[in-house]
Formats: sequence, C-alpha cells, structure tokens
Amino acid sequence: MRADRLVSLVLLLRRRGRLTADTLARELEVSTRTVLRDIEALSAAGVPVYAERGRHGGFALLPGFQTALTGLNHDEALALVVAGSRRGAQQFGLGSALASAMLKLVDALPDGLRDTAAGAAQRLLIDPETDLLARRVAADEVSAPIGAEVRRAVFAGHRLRIRYAAVDQAPKWRTVDPIGLVTMREQGYLLATRGGADRTYRLSRILAAEALDEPARRPGTVDLDRAWQERHTRFRNGGDEQITVLVRVDPARREPLVDTALDVRAEESDADGRLRLTLVFQDRRHAEWAVWQHATHAEVLAPQELRTAIRDRAAVIANRYGTSS
Repeated sequence: MRADRLVSLVLLLRRRGRLTADTLARELEVSTRTVLRDIEALSAAGVPVYAERGRHGGFALLPGFQTALTGLNHDEALALVVAGSRRGAQQFGLGSALASAMLKLVDALPDGLRDTAAGAAQRLLIDPETDLLARRVAADEVSAPIGAEVRRAVFAGHRLRIRYAAVDQAPKWRTVDPIGLVTMREQGYLLATRGGADRTYRLSRILAAEALDEPARRPGTVDLDRAWQERHTRFRNGGDEQITVLVRVDPARREPLVDTALDVRAEESDADGRLRLTLVFQDRRHAEWAVWQHATHAEVLAPQELRTAIRDRAAVIANRYGTSS
C-alpha cells in the first residue's frame, strides 16, 4: 500500500506542481506526518523532491523530472473499467470517446489483470437505467457537435455563443463566458457567467453552440464544487417564482413527494397519522405536477390558488372520463 501511495504522491506533484503537506495529506487520505515520511523516502530513493518555505511554499519536483510510473494495480484497473460503464460522459457528448478509450485501456492491460478486472466489473452495476419500480431514468442527451463545441470553449478559455431554449421561452442566442461543466443525476450543466452574473445552462437545452475566438472573461482557476454549491444554495433560497406549499400526505408517500421539492421547511403529524409538510417548489407548475403524482394520497392545504388549480385539473379529467368514448 505504501508503494502505491508513493507513486500517487509523485503523480500528484507532476500533475499539479507545488503542493503543501496538508494538501497532499488530504488527497492521499493520510496524516501530515505520513506525508513528510513519504517525502523523505522519495528523496532517499533519488526522486528529486524539494521543499519551498514561506507563505506560498510546499513540496515540488525539479522541473523536467520524468519517470515511467504507469503501472496499475488490480483495484485501479477495476476502477477504470467500472468508470467506463457509467453514463455520465453522455451528458458531455463524450460517449463515443469514452468507449474508444476503454477499449484501448483494456487492450493495454496485461492478460491476467485484464481478465480479473473485466470479470470483477461484470459483478458491479453502476446507475442502471431503471430502478426497482421499473421507472426509467431519463438521462439527458447532448449531440456530439454541440458537446464538442461547448467543451472546446470551456477548455480553451474562449467565449461561447449558444442558442438556448429556456423553459416556456422561445430559443434565444446569447454569448456567455464558460467556467466549467457539471453532471448531476444524469443531467449535464454548463456553468458560466453572462454580463458578469452567474448563469447555469442545461446542456440538453442548448440547440446550437459556437466557440468564439474572444478570450472568456473568467478567473484562471476555479473550484467547481464550491461554485456548484453556491448556485445550488441561491437556487433553493431565492427566485421570485418559488412557492411554499402546505400539504397533507400519506406517510408512505412522504419520500417520493419530498424528493421532488426544493426544501422541507416544517413537518408534523396529524391525529389521523397523516403528515403535514411545508414544502418549497420551484414555481406553481412544479408544485402542481409534484402533488398531482400522488392523487388522493396528498392534499394541498395552502395556498388556495394551488388547490384551485388541482381541482380544475381534476374536473377536466373527470368530465372527460364521465362520458362514453
């Protein structure tokens, strides 16, 4: 295990340059003291690791250092084969590239390692297309040309012109400064800024894309995880169209209903055992759709306009089925 960790330490320094002992400890999931001992071991073995002191100091490799640290152990090979079974690359238009890469990877493995990794991968299923209730997972699909153009702008740091179809709006052209790409629950998103304001675009709603020659107006580095969390928080806490709904629901339907909401503000039990939930939805249409899925197992208590909308929808359905076909 220590040999694998030493290899990982060198690869981290090669790929990311100077890193502090604390950063290396977090990446390798060991203590800072263990990292310092590993640095000493590498130096003793002739690996040119040096320390830079000061506020921006850390450990680094001498410039130009190269070594053939390309061996994979069984678990690493298995992780790569399993990764190739995931559908996340589809959201970025990389499905065919991933399939081709996995063929090359498997072919390059030694015979014994190839057989054991492929056999073990057959025993693992990651994110199947249907759940136990036979509900199909609806993954976003992004055309290869659009995905390639978006990636080109993101990686090259160029501005991007997209024709975007927002919900309930006619498609419009807009020029954005791309920051990064995120995949979440089978859906892909482009994080960008437009006019200096944060924007998030669903990749499947981009109808056309063109990477421009103009440099993007964005910082040189970005913490995508932090950026996503900040946008997620703003989305849940803001927005003029969000609606708070009081619902009575059968306890057996609590989880499916809560899963469709943005937030749960309050929860209590009624005398008859039903739950009284205060939920936040994206807008009234979102709330109406979510509650409608549960038929008589859920009842909106407030606001009145949502009760009226669901009543009117039910009346239309009842009228249609009240006459013979």
